[in-house]
Amino acid sequence: MIESKKLGPLPITPGGPRNERRDTMANSLLPPEERNLNPDQVEALDKRRDLGHTFLVIAGQFAVIATILLLWIGQDLTYSPGWAHPMFFYFLIAISIIVVFGITGIVLRKGTPRLD
Repeated sequence: MIESKKLGPLPITPGGPRNERRDTMANSLLPPEERNLNPDQVEALDKRRDLGHTFLVIAGQFAVIATILLLWIGQDLTYSPGWAHPMFFYFLIAISIIVVFGITGIVLRKGTPRLD
């Protein structure tokens, strides 16, 4: 007798074993809108998510750079005359790169379509 862990024993009919439950997909963790994609759509989805992951990595690398720049900002703002504060300006550029690439990476990983 064939047994299912969810439904118990399955009845055996003259035509062979019959599964009374509806077959579910192998990966039920996928969101409902991604369950019925064709192979081309899956490939485009993977490319979009890879690009989002790349943007998040870039944002993380600039976060490390911004942390190091943060060590010099106090000295730069204290001792540099006038508007000549290069470390502060580099820090602002790094923060803006982190924000732009971080938000874009999160959006691409979540589910908005990629613009090609």
